[in-house]
Amino acid sequence: MNKKNLNIKASLKILLIVFTSLSVIGFSFRYFDDSDKTTQKMRHLERALQDIRAAMNVDSVRQYGIQKIMRIITTYNETMPSEKKYEIANEIYEMSVKYTNLDLDLICATITHESALTWNPKIKSHAGAIGLMQIMPATGMYLARYEGITWSTAEEILEDPIYNIRMGSRYLSTLISYYNLDGGLAAYNGGEKTASRWLASNKADGILYAETRDYIPAVIKLYKQFQDESAL
Repeated sequence: MNKKNLNIKASLKILLIVFTSLSVIGFSFRYFDDSDKTTQKMRHLERALQDIRAAMNVDSVRQYGIQKIMRIITTYNETMPSEKKYEIANEIYEMSVKYTNLDLDLICATITHESALTWNPKIKSHAGAIGLMQIMPATGMYLARYEGITWSTAEEILEDPIYNIRMGSRYLSTLISYYNLDGGLAAYNGGEKTASRWLASNKADGILYAETRDYIPAVIKLYKQFQDESAL
């Protein structure tokens, strides 16, 4: 059974609990007396119902985010199987929750540009970067240790979209925490030393590589595009 079906079943269970709780509360109002014991029971039921409502709200936000990511993937890779799209979208959503300085639109914008608008998990660059977030093998080996991923070969690990997104998001989040958004993107594409020099010079011309100068506005343009719901 795929994750989507499991989520649907979970939502139905939550709704069943809600209706059951409402029925119990209705019964309580009609038949319970005004004793302290009854008051405590009512408060317990009210708290339980509030917890259920909160869980439903969180799940709704999650499913909305995942569906949005799947629409973005489809825009660039129509042939990707639905189950694979869902797995990738779920991982991106999880990373957007884990890292407070990333959101799903920024991660999607980075992947879209890094993968040359293909969302192909096996894409490779001329420089040797691999996968959706274009991670170099040496960087991947370093990041894999922090993610608890057993390193085998660069292709096996970095072409796995879940591993790639997990490592790439950690790396991008770390760089943005050091250098803010523009500097973090500059460091992700052109390296930390160059990004540091660029920021120290108040973003002077002639320091960043030509590719990096184009990279920053290109990712930010996609970021703003994905933030605009009407564009999807």
